[in-house]
Amino acid sequence: MKRVFLIVLDSFGIGAMKDSAQYGDVGVNTLRSMFGAEEWNIPNLEKLGLYAIEGVAEALGLDKKQLSLPIASTARLQERSRGKDTTVGHWEIAGICSEHPLPTYPDGFPEEIIGEFSRLTGRGVLCNKPYSGTEVIRDYGEEHLKTGDLIVYTSADSVFQIAAHEEKVPLEELYRYCRMARELLQGEFGVGRVIARPFIGDCAANFKRTGNRHDYSIMPPADTMLDQLKGTGKAVIGVGKISDIFAGKGLTESIPTKSNAEGIEVTLQLLERDFEGLAFVNLVEFDSVYGHRRDIPGYAKAISDFDKALPKMMEKLGAEDILMITADHGCDPGYLASTDHTREYVPFLMYGKALQATDYGTRKTFADIGSTVLQYFGIRPAFEGRAMTMNFGGFREDE
Repeated sequence: MKRVFLIVLDSFGIGAMKDSAQYGDVGVNTLRSMFGAEEWNIPNLEKLGLYAIEGVAEALGLDKKQLSLPIASTARLQERSRGKDTTVGHWEIAGICSEHPLPTYPDGFPEEIIGEFSRLTGRGVLCNKPYSGTEVIRDYGEEHLKTGDLIVYTSADSVFQIAAHEEKVPLEELYRYCRMARELLQGEFGVGRVIARPFIGDCAANFKRTGNRHDYSIMPPADTMLDQLKGTGKAVIGVGKISDIFAGKGLTESIPTKSNAEGIEVTLQLLERDFEGLAFVNLVEFDSVYGHRRDIPGYAKAISDFDKALPKMMEKLGAEDILMITADHGCDPGYLASTDHTREYVPFLMYGKALQATDYGTRKTFADIGSTVLQYFGIRPAFEGRAMTMNFGGFREDE
């Protein structure tokens, strides 16, 4: 029984890509910003081979010759898609390379969109410009409580975010407004995600976002590795916000989570479950709680907490199971020029008890992950991407 556990450490970049300056990101490196922090303690990721990935040791000032031989296969992945957001990154992992970036709104959404959204919901709109998620409720939350108007904001990503107090706008009502926005935002206005951002508190000083966030992604424009796996009868289990990112497409089961700790616990439970196929896990707090807030100690501790869980995960792997660890973009907590995502290479670690460790160098696309997953199950990918599967059986790429 073959199982693949693919874990995305949301925003865990490992250094600026060659084109990062085109995205406003100069000298960024999410990993380097945390390296050396007091909270940084990752013996298991180091053992797997994180520091052995091409370019990592050099960026950290380590002597690669002094590193232990990795027990996992390693690679540095560059993003071929135009963008640096969650949707585009995950889609590329699964096989969709986006040649054109999803639309962003640095000056806020046009009146034709805001006016129609207000008409559909029967509520006014506050803000309508790029904003930090914590600052926007601080600055507009009290007015929202007085008027019932919805706080609509965006960021450097392709997102339409709606913040509302849980006591002023019940969750199901907020989710309904998000579904209205999702139907409205199509075609040229087709943002990657509409996001519900509920919060609580009685004044600006103690407003706090809750764990009841919900994302409504635009439908993937083509089939992905998820669809191919599902089409051959394999289980495709999305953990965390995977279902949101793919609009449920290609999944056989979804398990939402509200924290990294819950996502890790669900993964451990799935490791004890019988199924053949893929468990696709997103751990979002690296990005949403620490990266965007430029919290180096918090991010470093969160990675270290994940590292502590790795031995238990690895122990529970069956003889034919594969553990893959990667990311979808960067969000450098040490980059003070912006609080947005950063255009970075991402790591790839692949471990199996019977898998020979191989260095796959720098790859041209995240889609090599999707190809590798499908290759393991003997399925030929219906998209571009070269499998990192020297040690797998199945078909050959040159057949």
